[in-house]
Amino acid sequence: MDWDKLRVFHTVALAGSFTHAGENLNLSQSAVSRQISALEEELGVQLFHRHARGLEPTEHGDLLYQSAHEVFDKLAAVRARLADSKNIPSGDLRITTTVGIGSTWLTPRTHEFLELYPDIRLSIICDDRELDLGMREADVAIRITEPRQTDLIKKRLFTAHSHLYASKIYIEKYGAPRDVDDLDDCPLIAYGDHAPPTLRNINWPLTIGVKSHNRPRATILQVNNIYGLLLAIESGVGIGSLPDYMITPDRPLQRILPEIDGPTTDAYFVYPEELRNTKRIGVFRDFLEEQVHKWQF
Repeated sequence: MDWDKLRVFHTVALAGSFTHAGENLNLSQSAVSRQISALEEELGVQLFHRHARGLEPTEHGDLLYQSAHEVFDKLAAVRARLADSKNIPSGDLRITTTVGIGSTWLTPRTHEFLELYPDIRLSIICDDRELDLGMREADVAIRITEPRQTDLIKKRLFTAHSHLYASKIYIEKYGAPRDVDDLDDCPLIAYGDHAPPTLRNINWPLTIGVKSHNRPRATILQVNNIYGLLLAIESGVGIGSLPDYMITPDRPLQRILPEIDGPTTDAYFVYPEELRNTKRIGVFRDFLEEQVHKWQF
């Protein structure tokens, strides 16, 4: 089987279309299509269903994709080991973490890491779902839930606290609540329905101080994205809960009812056991620990 055709097939299966695959491979759509047609002719089976929404692997295509994906993962692991055989840490490092940590805490700190290690290429995947490190959907993770898998190494980074915040614009216009009962008359912003496990207690302002037989407080706005929640609070729409790792001195926010603490969660740095001795992961772990040590809220 031609290696180039297999590489094109794997890219098409991931991209879901000839056009997107061509962009990733720097090939024209027609060139990609010809490669797939040639591979189908060589194997004597159809590999993709072609429809208006794009491409979907057939049963034969799915079987080939699983095998090809395993091969490419092994090659990536070998490439990483070869890179680590050098004295200078280098290679690709894919980091998955939550939207909140990735967009507001981690990303602004990457410039310092990349200045220290210019031969490492970072990719940050912000997703409140937990990607499968064992299946190499990412190399490492910063997670808000403690991992239970025995084949993962975990290192606690920090404890994340949540508090109530409002924008300075809001406070100038409406004033700040004096106690918990005042929240009954305040416009509250909450996370929308079906908050992920990483944000399971994010809507605590709706129930704090409310008697058990009463309904939760009403909201003026719901947003199903923690970064969107931050922007809504900053714009002056109302009051909401945010984890402290999203708060920086330059943000126009003020802590409300500072004597009240919301739920706390621990953040962990996680990576597979098989990558224990990978240099680029080791230096990134050390960098995170240094950043946490310097970070004071």
